[in-house]
Amino acid sequence: MSANGLARSRWAVAATALALVTTACALPGARAASNAGHAKPNIVFVLTDDLATNLVQYMPHVQALAKAGTSFSNYTVTDSLCCPSRSSLFSGRFPHDTGIYTNGGNDGGFGTFHARGEEKDTVATSLQQAGYRTGMMGKYLNGYQPASTLDGQADYVPPGWSTWDVAGDGYPEFNYDLNENHKVVHYGSQPKDYLTDVLSGKASDFITSSATAHSPFFLEVATFAPHAPYTPAPADANSFPGLTAPEGPAYDTLPTDPPAWLAGRAPLTAQEQQNIDTSFRKRVQAVQAVDRMIASIEHTLSTAGVAGDTDIVFSSDNGYHMGEYRLNPGKMTAFDTDVNVPLIVSGPGVPAGRTSSAPVENIDLRPTFADLAGANTPTDVDGHTLARLLTDDNPADWRTAALIEHHGPDTNPDDPDFPAANSGNPTSYEALRTAAYTYVEYSDGGTEYYDRRSDPHELHNTVKQLPAATLTALHDDLRAMTACHGQVSCWHAAHLAH
Repeated sequence: MSANGLARSRWAVAATALALVTTACALPGARAASNAGHAKPNIVFVLTDDLATNLVQYMPHVQALAKAGTSFSNYTVTDSLCCPSRSSLFSGRFPHDTGIYTNGGNDGGFGTFHARGEEKDTVATSLQQAGYRTGMMGKYLNGYQPASTLDGQADYVPPGWSTWDVAGDGYPEFNYDLNENHKVVHYGSQPKDYLTDVLSGKASDFITSSATAHSPFFLEVATFAPHAPYTPAPADANSFPGLTAPEGPAYDTLPTDPPAWLAGRAPLTAQEQQNIDTSFRKRVQAVQAVDRMIASIEHTLSTAGVAGDTDIVFSSDNGYHMGEYRLNPGKMTAFDTDVNVPLIVSGPGVPAGRTSSAPVENIDLRPTFADLAGANTPTDVDGHTLARLLTDDNPADWRTAALIEHHGPDTNPDDPDFPAANSGNPTSYEALRTAAYTYVEYSDGGTEYYDRRSDPHELHNTVKQLPAATLTALHDDLRAMTACHGQVSCWHAAHLAH
């Protein structure tokens, strides 16, 4: 069989192996070396920052990626905040297992992730041990700085990464530093220094050199775009003139019986609405460079002769609200605007134009990448490989719920995600999100329940209408998920009875 043929069969092989393991062990996450004897695929993971689903319609290359591959409509992040979400991506674990609930302090940020030893066991370390050349480019974790000196290393690079081109405060897209494999390099304010474009060039170089070396590779390109201040490339600064933010049913509307942190929010002022329109237009402008980067990556894969051996995965660390629920631009809430983000997988053997509605989370990406690479997934990882979902939309034994965990309110003005006035800064909460509903419990005793089948915009909090037995069951289910640890425990906890 040709290398391309091997690549085209790998998802089916992984799914078949998992089905056999499932029959024996009743645990889809338990896996054998499903790619044994098959060529190791390359993996390119493009992770955007604060990209909401409503931006995809302005990204033609991402749309083409979706048409050529499979999308996951119920992809949920473990927290709608940068660092906790990214920590779950790297580790495959919930915030209650990583200890990362915020962007800084004792319960979040790069410093805590490093101090807890989380960097010693990530998708990068697993794939590097499996013989992969690994590359990390762009944004890592909040609090990381290119010149950090840790573990005796000047210009620190975490374990597991063969190539490291990572910025600290790259949000403005200009005048930033990159740690380029232990060497700090400054980039200025010229058009050629625009960060997303720099990452695009480095990604192509990494792909080309890996192909030349005949080495399987895993590449994560994590853009800062479209995070505030929503800086577009100079060529895009005047694009989409007159574009305004979408005003759907939730725009400038409070849900019935809103939680305490939201209840007093007044209608958006005319100035706030104008600012939202301007910000939305800038976000659309900012993702144009991301979209071109994806086209460039695909072109490089083709010219390097490895397109037939490479899977491309596109996603975001969290979503973003812009006027919904009377909130100024922000995130951190349990509303779908913030926690339900795009996940697209495209590559040889991936069904084209297909959408899976199965509940999946960012904790599933590490075991999925490991499964493709034939690498081992530690049993204390909470997530599960998604390979089966590319051949079976919603297996009967798949999990029924996703878990969201958030600590708040954010009181750190130095946090790049510190909420602006009236942009949403909820108190701590934990939430269940299934394909049908969202249930939230706040640390102040407040609760929410939205039946998204009849209320897709989450405007009717019907928690007080639920029978007492249902409320008890929801509470117990949530407690079981927040107490789970590892594949077996978290897999069983995520199977709700209702």
